[in-house]
Amino acid sequence: MLERIFSELGPWNWLVLGFVLLTLEIILPGVFLVWIGLAALAVGVLSIAIWEFALWTWQVQILVFLVFSLLSAWLGYRFVRRDETPSDQPLLNQRARQLVGRTGTLEEAIRDGRGRLKIGDTWWPVNGPDAAPGTKVRVVAATNGDLKVEPL
Repeated sequence: MLERIFSELGPWNWLVLGFVLLTLEIILPGVFLVWIGLAALAVGVLSIAIWEFALWTWQVQILVFLVFSLLSAWLGYRFVRRDETPSDQPLLNQRARQLVGRTGTLEEAIRDGRGRLKIGDTWWPVNGPDAAPGTKVRVVAATNGDLKVEPL
């Protein structure tokens, strides 16, 4: 069946597949089908150039498509990763980590290493040495939403 499809459509099957994949890339979220679509277009252009050669069977075309797909996905990954610039706000959306270094006064005691601290309008779970309410503490670390504190 594949052999019949490949022989009837000729090199145009790869171009059609490439454009279908590029269209799906527009419709679906993500940035992956574009690289496979470009690989299909490349095989289509190559097929137009060398369609008459006996070596250019449908099995060879599929192998070339797989190699081009892997190569274009890898190159695309490198291209997209190259454009990443470091953020000027690396702690954006990481509220707990933004609090490291801040000081506050315990409004609830720390007992058995656990307690709560109010910073701004939010109550934060804290870990640290036992301390009475009213003790000034400094946030020294933040892990999984818990703040590690030490008395000043």
